[in-house]
Amino acid sequence: MYEVILHHLYHTICIVMLQCCEVCVMFLDDARPQLLASFTRLKSDLANIIEPDFGFVDELLSLAVLTRRQYARVRSERTVFERNDALLDLLVSEDQCDKFVTALQRTGQQHVVNFLRQNGGQKLCSVISHLHY
Repeated sequence: MYEVILHHLYHTICIVMLQCCEVCVMFLDDARPQLLASFTRLKSDLANIIEPDFGFVDELLSLAVLTRRQYARVRSERTVFERNDALLDLLVSEDQCDKFVTALQRTGQQHVVNFLRQNGGQKLCSVISHLHY
């Protein structure tokens, strides 16, 4: 019963298993078309949690998310927050967003990807609140 109800609430829900009153919700990775909108909506939060240094900006350059000029401009920003703001301002397409996510994963920032894909935690919180009748 829960599986059908939850599946209609969010297309990202794949499986709900009930075992002794425990619920396990697994999400599919179908939120891709909304990545750019999510980046825009969560920009200020993302600017606080992304680590732009230690290879991330270099990875964006290698994935062609940034041009050399954009790379230089981002690197010239004084603070981590300013670098993140500059990076997020450059995202204008879904393809760039996909590559940005790839760069996050390759540089050990899966927690940022999880935050982004769960709409800042709103999807999971909404599902949990529906489980509490």
